[in-house]
Amino acid sequence: MKANADLHLHSKYSMACSSKMELPTIASEAARKGMELIGTGDCTHPKWLEDIKKAAISDEEIRIGDIFFIPTTEIEDIDRVHHLLILPSISKAEELAERISSFGNLEADGRPTVKLDGCEIAEIAKDIGALIGPCHAFTPWTALYGYHDSLESCYGSMTGYISFVELGLSADSDYADRIEELHRLTFLTNSDAHSPSTNKLAREFTQFNLPDMTFDGIKKAILREQGYGATLNVGFFPEEGKYNRSACIKCFTQYTLTEAEAIKWRCSVCGGIIKKGVEDRINELADFEVPRHPAYRPPYLHLMPLAEIIQMALGHASVQTKGVKTAWETLVEHFGNEVEALIYAEPEALKIVDEKIVNAILAFRNGDVIIHPGGGGKYGWLELPEHLKADKAEPAGKAGEVKKRARKETKKEREKTENQFSFSDFEGKKEADTLKIDSGEAKKAESGNPEEESEEKTAAQKSLFDF
Repeated sequence: MKANADLHLHSKYSMACSSKMELPTIASEAARKGMELIGTGDCTHPKWLEDIKKAAISDEEIRIGDIFFIPTTEIEDIDRVHHLLILPSISKAEELAERISSFGNLEADGRPTVKLDGCEIAEIAKDIGALIGPCHAFTPWTALYGYHDSLESCYGSMTGYISFVELGLSADSDYADRIEELHRLTFLTNSDAHSPSTNKLAREFTQFNLPDMTFDGIKKAILREQGYGATLNVGFFPEEGKYNRSACIKCFTQYTLTEAEAIKWRCSVCGGIIKKGVEDRINELADFEVPRHPAYRPPYLHLMPLAEIIQMALGHASVQTKGVKTAWETLVEHFGNEVEALIYAEPEALKIVDEKIVNAILAFRNGDVIIHPGGGGKYGWLELPEHLKADKAEPAGKAGEVKKRARKETKKEREKTENQFSFSDFEGKKEADTLKIDSGEAKKAESGNPEEESEEKTAAQKSLFDF
């Protein structure tokens, strides 16, 4: 069976999270987005674990309506690297909590910080039968490649047990598959949502072919056993990340790696520090000039949330305006969920909303969008071509004027490998066994996400992105 899964999010007990991040709300909103399988997040937090137990049908089955939950948690290690654990059952979540409780305060935050390194956390994961991999591996803060140059540097003797890597928020398959050590791993795309909003929850997700909605089912898919596996990764354009390009952290002027090195990482415009971008960090780590996708690697589809497409089309300042909400509700109610409206609806059927919205959806399906890469702590953003813009439209995610040195490109100008799909490619593959996909988000993570953390670090906490 095919299932859309968002396996990394947080509860109301995590820092900087919405009080609405409760299981019933998550379940109802996930269904409207087109998901079937959701990670609980924060399963070692005592109060959240009690909420999970209330929703459980058994030790191994947690379900609300048509949404199945799998126990998951994010753990920060002693080196500030974040790890995602996917657990077999509630009792194993309790065992994990007991094992790590002496190394950190589990009540302080849904995402615990522990005095253990990556190898030690992986050893515990193996002991309890959990899957483990690095979260948002390419972000400058709290990420594997922010503090290590390799998997082995982080996980030591347990490197062979790592089964997946989360691309989250900064990279896609083209970026990650330039690094040879990642070729054996399944790529996960998850939302890391701190809010159930339509442009947060399931903004990135992974589609799996799996035998059933259980831990054993997801394990077989992640380990690619018995013909099961990931069939689609859905996520942002990496360029939308706030640290995609090397840029000044004060004025956001962007630089090539050669330019930044020549001026010793000091901005020639304002004298500020130039922050190395994810793109340049990938170039440092890469084994290949161009990505080499393993045969089993699924397509990666670049999307943004339907609400943000509507916002762009109408020229509204927020996805929370009445006009955006009304149009989103109209489409979702008519087609059943956001996936059906955004991907599968015939153009004529979409005309129940403003023509500008229909044109914007079709433009996005055809890849007719302009990408302005982010850098230096400023998010990148997308915009529609001039002929599709509403009067006084402000592109989603735009924060002030674009600096003169900031580069921009259209999606069509991106070199597309065989694993990179556009909407038009996807529409041509409609078959009886339909791929069900959902919308990610223009990269604007909530406060409290890794890329939002303070630049002030101790010497021991310096990221490899720092200079």
